[in-house]
Amino acid sequence: MEVLPEDCIAHILSCVTPQDVCRFTVVASAIRDAAESEVLWDKFLPPDYHQIISRSVCPLTFESKKELFFKLSAPILIDGGLKTFSIEKATGKKCYTLSARDLYIAWSSNSLFWCWKPCTKSRFSEVVELRMTSWLEIEGNINTRNLSPDTYYRAYLITEVAHYRAFGLDVLPCEVSVEVGESHSQGKINFSHNKCIKPCFERTCRPNEVKEGLRSKFGEYISRFCRERKDGWLEIELGEFYNDGSYEKEVKMNLREVNGVHLKGGLIVEGIEIRPI
Repeated sequence: MEVLPEDCIAHILSCVTPQDVCRFTVVASAIRDAAESEVLWDKFLPPDYHQIISRSVCPLTFESKKELFFKLSAPILIDGGLKTFSIEKATGKKCYTLSARDLYIAWSSNSLFWCWKPCTKSRFSEVVELRMTSWLEIEGNINTRNLSPDTYYRAYLITEVAHYRAFGLDVLPCEVSVEVGESHSQGKINFSHNKCIKPCFERTCRPNEVKEGLRSKFGEYISRFCRERKDGWLEIELGEFYNDGSYEKEVKMNLREVNGVHLKGGLIVEGIEIRPI
């Protein structure tokens, strides 16, 4: 390794992940200089990173491509604070979070049904809380051109249940879905007025893949889950999809409960996060 030119080593390192590069520098001194190469870290950054950082709410300053890579591994606010962007540190894949203001939420402009307010633990300037409605519908959209190609993604609704103000959320399960072109997955999840949320089984129409051995003529049934995040929010798994990168497609992500006529309230929504699996 010591006899190879630095640019040759950098080219070899560009074939592995950023995480692997950092590991190699610990065990091989000959790799350290090549691991600082601007050419190497430029390959780990998204091809459109100039356009992305131009949309940042706060200007980004950096002295090297490596420094920029690690700055982007933490979410930055873009598009006037309506979204966050980051890259997965291990792989360099793109991640986005759409704020509640960037979603379609039925009746959210009516203060009788929804309340917009600041929240100290949110990365966005405001979140929205359901006051009262019988029609719960939340939808987010993102184009696959904004995502990393040849990548499996999963979408999550980032939410919280206002336990002392919550009512009606646990009467009927909510439908969750992700739709990309002809690929469509559907499932249900049961809210609880406590901190946990119970998963239901999901139907997904992705062929040639078996999960948990439960199959029907419509596709496979797989379990969707909710978990508490380190930042204190809950994330509800809406579904997953594959971005092959060959065509631009619209990704539609939904949570709905429109079958019941009962009132419900106490659900706080921060946004929808899309990140690689």
